[in-house]
Amino acid sequence: MSDDLTENYRGAFDGSLGFGKMPALILVDFVEAYFDKSSALYAGAEDALASALRIRDAARNAGVPVFYTNVVYQQGGADGGVFYRKVPALEAFVQGNPLGRWPEGLVPAEDERVISKQYPSAFFGTTLADELTARGIDTLIITGLTTSGCIRATCVDAMSHGFIPIVVADACGDRHQAPHDANLFDMNAKYADVVDEQTVIDYLRGL
Repeated sequence: MSDDLTENYRGAFDGSLGFGKMPALILVDFVEAYFDKSSALYAGAEDALASALRIRDAARNAGVPVFYTNVVYQQGGADGGVFYRKVPALEAFVQGNPLGRWPEGLVPAEDERVISKQYPSAFFGTTLADELTARGIDTLIITGLTTSGCIRATCVDAMSHGFIPIVVADACGDRHQAPHDANLFDMNAKYADVVDEQTVIDYLRGL
């Protein structure tokens, strides 16, 4: 076994999936808590949001379904279970807190689906898998925050539900570069194809 990371994975985790025929786009948890510098969850992910919005424009032009997630808890966080207990900063997402709002520049269209969740994965405890299946979707293009948390959880569950996960590196962000890079590497090795923004836009324009 090599000490070099890429060589260590070579031969065991170097497959690729490619795009399917019927994609959907999801923007995971792009909410104000990650963009307000006074927030404990601030991630400095403005570039990731800008990338995701460019991809959203391409998806809309291609007629590709667009989904969003946010996190919403009842007062006291009882519906957040162990996750809410583990991460006290999640109180930012108690219903009514302005940190749970969409940031400037992100406004879902009336025909675009917003899924409110309480746990990291966009699939856990939601109807996302059923809605994608009902639309005949085979590929989920994943953007959002944070790479090491809700993006990774959503990616793994997408694969587990039988959807091809396409994670857009430019359109995901984290509070530190190290977990961002490490999780992109591992998702690309085991669960998804990790691609750049231009690759996704070219794919969407070609539909």
